[in-house]
Amino acid sequence: VAPSTPHDAKGCLLAAIRDDNPVLFVEHRLLHSQTGPVPEGDYIVAPGKARITVPGEDVTIVGISYMQTECLRAQRYLEQAGIRAEIIDPIWLSPLDMDTITESVERTGRLIVVDTAWTNCGAAAEIVAGVAERLGNLRDLRLLRMGFAPTTCPTTPALESLFYPEARGIAAAARDMVEGRADRK
Repeated sequence: VAPSTPHDAKGCLLAAIRDDNPVLFVEHRLLHSQTGPVPEGDYIVAPGKARITVPGEDVTIVGISYMQTECLRAQRYLEQAGIRAEIIDPIWLSPLDMDTITESVERTGRLIVVDTAWTNCGAAAEIVAGVAERLGNLRDLRLLRMGFAPTTCPTTPALESLFYPEARGIAAAARDMVEGRADRK
């Protein structure tokens, strides 16, 4: 599980506690200062159900964990450019709600998955592969993963800001994809 909001963090933790199987709870440190509504009562965020945080028609952007915050910022930039991005928060990575993601990409034909991890061998790679397997023979797709460069994670804030994907870069990649420009790396 990789929640992006305080509400989801509590609901996922309660669901994980009740699960008879082991659950790996990924909590990104950049989310620790985030605030938001959290019900006092008992509730769960059910495993295996993603959330469409912003509906859209032009491009599907999946933001994992803290990258959901950057994707929502990117969506606001894209909106100013007349591009309607659908933003999806997968919340649970296993079980992964591929149906919600695939249905969105089937409409948009474009997918960007943004992760706070390296692009190979991670959740972003798995999501892109899953969509390609389900839709690759049905329609022309534009697919992109965004994450860390293949280098060691820096420890200083100045270098971190260059290492993590950020809203303007996500928005630029989405705009290039929608407008048919060359793929960004």
